[in-house]
Parts: sequence; structure tokens; C-alpha cells
Amino acid sequence: MSLDFRNVNTVWSSLIVETFARLGLENAVICPGSRSTPLTIAFAQHPSIKTIPILDERSASFFALGMAKSSHKPVVLVCTSGTAGANFYPAVIEARYSHIPLIILTGDRPPELRECHAGQTINQVNLYGNYPKWQTELSLPSFKLKRLFYLRQNIIHGWEKASHYAGGVVHFNIPFREPLAPIKKNSYSEEEKASISSKLFPGKMKLSTFKINYFGNYENVFSQWQKYQKGIIIAGVDSPDDSLLYSRAIAFLSEKLNFPVLSEALSPVRNYQHYNPNLISTYDIILRNPAYQEELRPEIVILIGEYPTSKELRKWLTENKISTYIITPTCDNLDALHSNSQHIRISAIEFVKNIEPTFISQQNNNSQKYLQQWLKIEQKIKNNLDHVINNHDELFEGKISWLLSHHLPAQVPIFIANSMSVRYAEYFWQTNQGEREVYFSRGANGIDGTLSTALGISQQKQQAVLLTGDLALLHDTNGFLINQHLSGSLTIVLVNNNGGGIFEMLPIAEFDHIFEEYFATPQQIDFENLSKTYGIEYKQIETWQQLTENIQHLPNQGIRLLEVKTNRKYDSWWLKNNLSMLSQN
Repeated sequence: MSLDFRNVNTVWSSLIVETFARLGLENAVICPGSRSTPLTIAFAQHPSIKTIPILDERSASFFALGMAKSSHKPVVLVCTSGTAGANFYPAVIEARYSHIPLIILTGDRPPELRECHAGQTINQVNLYGNYPKWQTELSLPSFKLKRLFYLRQNIIHGWEKASHYAGGVVHFNIPFREPLAPIKKNSYSEEEKASISSKLFPGKMKLSTFKINYFGNYENVFSQWQKYQKGIIIAGVDSPDDSLLYSRAIAFLSEKLNFPVLSEALSPVRNYQHYNPNLISTYDIILRNPAYQEELRPEIVILIGEYPTSKELRKWLTENKISTYIITPTCDNLDALHSNSQHIRISAIEFVKNIEPTFISQQNNNSQKYLQQWLKIEQKIKNNLDHVINNHDELFEGKISWLLSHHLPAQVPIFIANSMSVRYAEYFWQTNQGEREVYFSRGANGIDGTLSTALGISQQKQQAVLLTGDLALLHDTNGFLINQHLSGSLTIVLVNNNGGGIFEMLPIAEFDHIFEEYFATPQQIDFENLSKTYGIEYKQIETWQQLTENIQHLPNQGIRLLEVKTNRKYDSWWLKNNLSMLSQN
């Protein structure tokens, strides 16, 4: 693409877009508006960038987040001036804490139209506070070559900030004077245009591949681990770039150390059981038994990613204050338990790569007895759990995760919503060989943008499943407007228990006079009629066989909603009465 020389705004915007394209940008999400017109024109006309227009800015931002989350590449978000950009804020927060590469371009009024009640004008400088990794306001557009070089360099720097080391948010605030439409207002000759373009883009300009320099004596750390007889590896909440290599790296550590791997449902490893025979998925149930808590207390913990959701696991670790190593490539403090911890700033994959094969040829056989204790108890609890769940005919939310882990087609990605969906997955998602990617929004743990994020993942992966409760889905129904632009398919497994099931687990549930209206907040929505409004395929699931058949055969295009109606109070009662019982048998 050549630069658009029709006026100063088109030159400026086309240079921004062309620079992004040469850096490797593949996707941009555009929200409608006037002040961002030059940017919209430039993105829409670029041949190598896929541009998707989305009406609602909040939905757009979570859709972009979903695409970036699943591709591990930056996605650009564009909006107009005023409160439009403020609607990106929840997604910005989630991206910050989940290290998702988002690049936000907000169109803005020029300086002379600020602080004078010009329409659709707010203070957009540093709009997102301290959440972006980097933010700047660009100068007003200019034809001067020095300023064009300035612009190009800022875009390169922003790309690097968003995508390298640990991903994050970059915000460019971009003021424009009129004309905003591509009205011709210059007299450059073709030779002058070619000269400027060749100076800005000599040949195939690409940013050099960024590599992290890893420093540290990892072999020494590993040799310390080998001295322990009772150690556990926790595969926590994590979204690695390569789930297969990640799962194999953790399996390798487990094999050489003879440590069990307590595997969170939001870690890929539960779906790569064939690489790791030492997986423990029922740890939440196991640790409800005081005898097991004492018997299995470790001497050392290796945490990969963030701590799992399980309160039982967190309580056990907190009470014992065990020496903990936390493996993460980010600069974040991941020790939410304030334990005796130290961070190792490297990915699990790179950690294994940095240890010489000859150094780790010896296995830690001292820990074999402890490992077998875990595996024996795990098998016992799994057998009990499988028997109880398999014979549970009544619709119950916990069985949905259990069935999905068994019957969802291999390599189909799933997005698991926050609140009870993620907790039921931790309890009931079984280890399997499906090699499925598991996605989530555990950066800020909110229900904002659940549907839109899942749609972004399905757009990138072409086929995906969303497991969600009714309130999380209703909070983002504008996401259904994306359906007309969706090139893949999303199957929504909706658990409709008419309210917030997670609050049933809290002490406030005992206060009946205020609980239903202010905490459970039932909405009484007819999801079949809602689906008709948006042109969404709908099915009500009344038996487990129906659910199994529908998740085994997924559509190739569009959105399909499978509604499973459950009883919120029964589900809560079942958990309270059965999880502890299963740990005793």
C-alpha cells in the first residue's frame, strides 16, 4: 500500500496503518465515529489488515481482547473522541493483568477545541491511568518529513511495548483537525510522493525479532529441587503461547523430580494427560480431608503461573507457609498468598531449555513414595467422583464441565466465564487427551465482555465453545451484534440458574430478605426470544444425552446457544454436601 496523499490527515493515518502492517499487524477492530474518520479510512483500505467494524465500544474492546488472547499477537482498536474510548476501560484493565497485547487508537479534537465545551470532547490524555504499558499523545498531523519519521518511530515503539516480553496495552491519543474525510487538499507530484514513501519505507522494513536474554543459574535451582522428598508442582492459571510445549515442559519437570502436578482447570495441562501421568485434578476435594492435608503436606512448592482458584488449596498452602518458587515470564508479583516465595522470571518452556540434558539425567527417586501417595488418593477420588456424576440424572451445573471434558471434540478451544463456571470447571473438568486450548479472563476476574471475548477467540480460531452463566451472558448481550461479522462459529453452553449462583456460596445467602433482589439478581429473561432477536440458533437442553450430542457436533458458522436450566439453590446445596463427602470415601 502506498501512502494516501489526499490531505495531511490521510497521509498521517496511512503512515500509521502501513507501519503497523509492516510490523505484522493482522487485525483491527473499528468503532464508528467522526473524529477517527482518517484512521478508519486508512485501515479499511489496507489490503493486508483484516478490519472488523463493531458498534458497541465495550463489546469491540473485549472482542479485540479475545482475538489477541488467542493469537498472542497485538490487535488494534480504533474509536472516536469523547466517551467512546472510556468504554474500552474494562478491557484495558483485563488486558493489563492478563498481559494481552492491545493497541488503542483514540481519535481526538485538536488542542484549540479542548476545555471550551466543544462537542464530544473530554480529556483523553492518559485516559487509562496507569494501566497501559505505554501511552502518548501524538502531535497534530503534518506533511513535514521530520514529523513523519517521528510518527513512524512512535508507532514502532508502541508495537514493541505492546508485544514484547510480557504483552500489554498501548494507547495512542491522536488529534485531528478537519477535514476528516479524504478531501483532496495538496499538490504533491507523483515524484515527490514516491520520494517520501521510499524514504519512510526503504525496502521491506520489519522490526527485528525480539528475544529475551535469560540470566540465572537455573541448573543450581533445579539441583536444589532434587534434594526434596516431598514436592509439588502447581500448574496454575496460565495462558502460554504454545500449550503443547508448555505441557511437555511441566511433564518433564514432573518426571525428573518425581513431583505430582496439581493441575488447575485453566491450565492447558489437564487436556494433555497423555504427556503427563502424574496429574492431580481432584486436589480441591482431596484437601477437604484433614488426614490428607497432613499426610500430603509438601516441603517445597513449584508454582507455574498464578495460584489456582481453589480456596481449599490456597488455605492449605497459607496455613503451612511452604517454601515456594514461582515460575513466570512476567514482572508481576504472583504471590497472592504472601508465602515464603521467590520468583523465577522465565517461562516454564525456557526454564527447561536452559538446563543441560546431561545435568538432569538423574531422577529424584527419593520422592517416589510421596508421588505414589498422591496418585493413589487421586485415583480413588476420581473413581468416586466419576461414579457419582455419571449416575446423576438431574440437571446439575457441575456435570456440564464433566461432560465437556469427556465429549468436546479434540482441539476445540473453550472460553470459561468467571464466577461459578470457572469454579465448577476446577471441581469437575477431567484430565483428558483432547489437547484443547482453555481461555479465560482471570486478570481482573470480572464478567465484563464475556460474550465478546469468546467471539474474538472464535473469530481467530474459527470454532470455539463458551461456558457461561446467565448473568455473565446478559451483561454483554450487545456482543451478539458481532454475529454479522463473525467468520467462525461459537457454541454457547448457557447455564441458566436465574441469578448469580456464586453468591449462594457466600454468607450473605443466609439473609433472605435482601439476598434475591440485591445479590442473586434474577432477570427472568426468555433466552429463546432473545436469540430470535439477534438471529441466533437456539436449543434448550433437557437431558444429558442432548447436551452430549450437541457438543460433539459443532457448527462451522455463526452462533448457537444451548440453554441448560438448573436450580441455583440445589446446585449450591449439592456442592456443600457432596465435595467433602467425596473426600472421606
